[in-house]
Amino acid sequence: MTLRKQRKNWYGDDHADLREELARYSAENGYPIDNFTNIKCKCGCDLFELQTDEDAGVAIRTCSQCQTEHLMGDSADYVAEAEPEPHECNCRHDSFQIVVGVHRYRDEDHDDKLSDDVRWLYIGCRCPKCSLLGCYADWKNEFEGYRKLLRRM
Repeated sequence: MTLRKQRKNWYGDDHADLREELARYSAENGYPIDNFTNIKCKCGCDLFELQTDEDAGVAIRTCSQCQTEHLMGDSADYVAEAEPEPHECNCRHDSFQIVVGVHRYRDEDHDDKLSDDVRWLYIGCRCPKCSLLGCYADWKNEFEGYRKLLRRM
């Protein structure tokens, strides 16, 4: 891992650096990530174009290699009302490595006991061209069963 900061932006070399940046961001947001998953296409590629609509809770990734479009998580339930916008890095590159993280509900009486249900979803991206890291989208997500949601990413 070689996470580094230049001015106000964070840069890194791999998924581990992106996870570290998402952990930092999510802690500042008040809903620290409990579980992560690195995104990879069935064809083996780990670079994607990304479109999101945070208001609708929709994310769509398109594989840079096979061009397969994937609705991420529970996006299929909300895509009809969504207006997804494509993401682009500051360097104008539009293909990213993606990591998804979730914050899970806590037991009301025991803050250290986690529910299986998701409370907040984060989508982080790393630009392979310039190495910029960032949280490209996040929203409240009421999915029951974090393992199932992460498998559907």
